[in-house]
Amino acid sequence: MGALDVLQKTPTAIGTVVVTEAASKAIQKYLLEHKAPDEAGLRIGVRGGGCSGLSYFLDVETEIAPNDHIVDAPLSVKVFIDPKSLLFLQGSTLDYVSGLMESGFKFHNPKAGRGCGCGESFSPS
Repeated sequence: MGALDVLQKTPTAIGTVVVTEAASKAIQKYLLEHKAPDEAGLRIGVRGGGCSGLSYFLDVETEIAPNDHIVDAPLSVKVFIDPKSLLFLQGSTLDYVSGLMESGFKFHNPKAGRGCGCGESFSPS
């Protein structure tokens, strides 16, 4: 069994993604406001694109894929990550910020070598 297999099967493995309580509350609120089914959660990941090479994405998801990593998030919020995205997100924190200049989800990713001004894309270090 490889290291990736262990991470996928161990939701609290060291180096996985941390979801803050503020992010969990925002996810929970969004799912309730959009009348998402009880089994719904948030899929986070990365895909090619953006001004720095890779872009973060967040989608409401109702089904867990067989190889998904499930994050142990506060408030029993469900957060799913596909294996390829986990390679780029390991050790990251998903937070939710609310302020005059910036509001929304924010990734704090130690694997992001260079990011863009919008904060939605990065290149790996």
